[in-house]
Amino acid sequence: MFPIRDTIPSRRAPVVMWTLVALNVLVFLQELSLGPAAVERLFYLFGIVPARFAHPAWAAWIGFPAADYWPFVTSMFLHASWAHIIGNMWMLWIFGDNVEDRMGHGRFVLFYLLMGVIAGVTHVLTNHDSTVPTVGASGAIAGVLGAYLRLYPHARVITLVPVFFWPFFFDLPAATFLFVWFFTQLWGGTLANLAPGQVGGIAWWAHIGGFVGGFLFVDLFIPRRERHERSHTLDEAGLHAVWGPYHRR
Repeated sequence: MFPIRDTIPSRRAPVVMWTLVALNVLVFLQELSLGPAAVERLFYLFGIVPARFAHPAWAAWIGFPAADYWPFVTSMFLHASWAHIIGNMWMLWIFGDNVEDRMGHGRFVLFYLLMGVIAGVTHVLTNHDSTVPTVGASGAIAGVLGAYLRLYPHARVITLVPVFFWPFFFDLPAATFLFVWFFTQLWGGTLANLAPGQVGGIAWWAHIGGFVGGFLFVDLFIPRRERHERSHTLDEAGLHAVWGPYHRR
């Protein structure tokens, strides 16, 4: 499933979301200017290598800087390919503006970074012997998705579902889309644990950790004045009255 857009307009400009997208794109463009060896070194130094934190003696022998935990932040701004960054930034673009709308700019920055750290820690705990660097914003974005599920469960997500190479568009409840997304990650993570030699390349448990963190901790980042209000007048039941019905094809 690929989300096209949701049906919740923002009340104010999502400047933090725009800034995060811009920073990620700028860093990726800088990566493209480097050679393969330099990019590999960049990923090892600023990405999350689980064994670096789980096995300090090995990390010291390899030559990693001691007591350096910045990779839990810097890894969020590194991406391995065009598909990687486009997929991540598209998900942030679709869902991040509304979460920022509810939290406010400053709280959203803290929330996003914290969810990325939670995702990174989850990845280390579930892959503690791995010497492969992990990069990408998907753990932090998974936290945004978890928060969106709590804040806008009755919103609608226009979703592209390819069936035998034919594109079909469905108007799905946000809760349905996000539950399917979550259980896809859970299934992938389970398979990766059962057959690590055959299923790899995606930090499934980082996504799960970020999503659960966002779902559980979102209330801590909502201003008190917002907690007893609806997200805004277009949320939930009023959506179709404003936007009109969508046709499936």
